[in-house]
Order: sequence, then C-alpha cells, then structure tokens
Amino acid sequence: MISSPLILHFPSSMQMTDEEFFDFCQENRDLRIERNEFGNILIMPPVDSETGNREFHIIGQLAIWSDENGSGIGFSSSAGFTLSTGAIRSPDASWIKLARWNQLTPTQQQKFAPICPDFVIELRSASDNLQPLKEKMQEYMQEPGIQLGLLIDRKNRRVYIYRPGQIEECLENPDTVSCDIILPGFVLNMGKIW
Repeated sequence: MISSPLILHFPSSMQMTDEEFFDFCQENRDLRIERNEFGNILIMPPVDSETGNREFHIIGQLAIWSDENGSGIGFSSSAGFTLSTGAIRSPDASWIKLARWNQLTPTQQQKFAPICPDFVIELRSASDNLQPLKEKMQEYMQEPGIQLGLLIDRKNRRVYIYRPGQIEECLENPDTVSCDIILPGFVLNMGKIW
C-alpha cells in the first residue's frame, strides 16, 4: 500500500503566516506537518517502525561525524526549515555549517529557521511513493546554501545523489555512500540502513 500525505488546501485569503503556521504545528505536536510553496499543509502518516529504526541509524552516523568534525550541527526529522519559497520542510536528517547557522538570530533558530540545510537526507519508507520524494529533493536543490542531498530508496536498494545544478546520480545497492566533498570524512554505511 502506498501512502501519501493528507493535503489541506486553503484559499489565498486564508493563508497562514509563518508565525501562525508555527503556532499551528505547536498545537498539533503529534502530527508530522509540512507546508508546500503554495501554502497547502501536508500531514504525513508516521513511518513504520522498521523505517524509524533505519532513520535512527542514519541520524546516529551523521551525529557521530558532526560531533567529531565540529564545523556544523545536525538535525533530526523533527526540525522544520523555512525555504525561500515559503515552504516549510523537515528532512529525515540534515546538517548546517556553523557559520551559516550562527548568522541566524536566536529567535529564528527557535522557530522553523529560515534556512535550507547544506546537506539533507530523505529516507523512503516501504509505503512512500518515490516521485514526490524526488520532487522534494529537487525543491531542496533550488535553495540557497544546499550542497548535497541523498534520497535513500530502501525498497529498490538505491541511493539518489543530488547536487545543485547537476543531474541526479543513482547508486545501485552501495555498501557505503561518500559525502566527503561536502562533509569531509563522512561516509554513510548502508549496512544497517538496507
């Protein structure tokens, strides 16, 4: 069964401001909510337990590398970021250089920060449709600051690599994925993700 987010459409006269959307999300903390560039609200079903475990291993690897490297900070799928289009997205894992993060005010850092991460990962669960995830990755690649994105398709054992201004690259069943050019020394071990 393929699951899709529930999409709530609003007339233009009823669009939420960023502050109203933040408050809406705080009032509905049990929901996984994003907003697209058109102001529509997307409510995603929770991931299955197995996918949650794989996401945990991705975040764990990124966290260990980030702590050792010290040049930036990482985020879980609970963090929302306001993109230049007004969309608010929550990648499954992400990382931002400290120099960029520290340019934000404390108030901006405590809301849905108006910044696109330098690095994002999206993990396809068994029930996800692949095309909307590819479109989301393309959306990230249009943003200032983004440098690298990975879309991990466990179902087909593929990793799609995205870089701004470049054609998507697809790796078939890799054991590891090097992110070294953007995240020096970070190699994602796929063993516990597949």
